Amino acid sequence: MSSYKDLVSGDTPVLVDFSAEWCQPCQMLKPILKEVASAMGEKVKIIKIDVDKNPQLAGQLGIQGVPTMILYKNGASVWRQSGVMPAHQLMAVIESHS
Repeated sequence: MSSYKDLVSGDTPVLVDFSAEWCQPCQMLKPILKEVASAMGEKVKIIKIDVDKNPQLAGQLGIQGVPTMILYKNGASVWRQSGVMPAHQLMAVIESHS
């Protein structure tokens, strides 16, 4: 498996969704991320990371609550937000960093 740094590197924006199975808002975010993925296609890569299975990474990145989304461009974090947001808002954020 490639490292986290490898996953978030590259020209294509990468949206990382930190979530947990028991988290209700995380479940609400699933269809929103599907909608964003199908609407944006190759313009964005979406990765889901379970904080319970990756506690060390979550700790390194200072993930306090779930869901937390971090958008990366060329390996650098360009946007971060905790909580659920509508698909159109999320797409606007991604577009602004494309």
